[in-house]
Amino acid sequence: MNHDQQPFVPADFAVPRTLVADGFRLEPLGAVHNERDLAAWTGSIAHIRATPGFVGRGWPPVAGMSAEANLADLLRHAQEFEERVAFAYSLLEGGADGGADGDGAGDGDGEVIGCLYIHGSREAPGRVAVSHWVRSDRAALDARVHERITRWLHEVWPFDAGRIDYAPR
Repeated sequence: MNHDQQPFVPADFAVPRTLVADGFRLEPLGAVHNERDLAAWTGSIAHIRATPGFVGRGWPPVAGMSAEANLADLLRHAQEFEERVAFAYSLLEGGADGGADGDGAGDGDGEVIGCLYIHGSREAPGRVAVSHWVRSDRAALDARVHERITRWLHEVWPFDAGRIDYAPR
């Protein structure tokens, strides 16, 4: 854990490892997603940079990055997840009708269609920063993902709803 990072959630909180919803599912972002993650975001750079929550952030890099650099980024996200200082999820195609929540670790299978990030706000300490993106060819799914993740944050996570900063769709 970096010296300036503290666990982001209470020690007794069981961090969800998955969410299964209508049309998508989440699992912790990790090395198993590297090739599909890289393809997903590099094919949608302009779209992601125009997505609420990413406008003006300078990510993703316009020039892209190597598979090795992307892997290093995914490994960093996985380490942050395990240290409970930030939580990045791969948004995978699939899911189930009805939006049932699960608690499995996920298996890395499925097409990567986006990512979700949950972390402490760098701009406003004490607040929760949430952002997600979907590939440009899955743009029609964006509002549904936002609605379901918002509900999941309120129902499952230990955050006061008034402290969550998540750009509306």
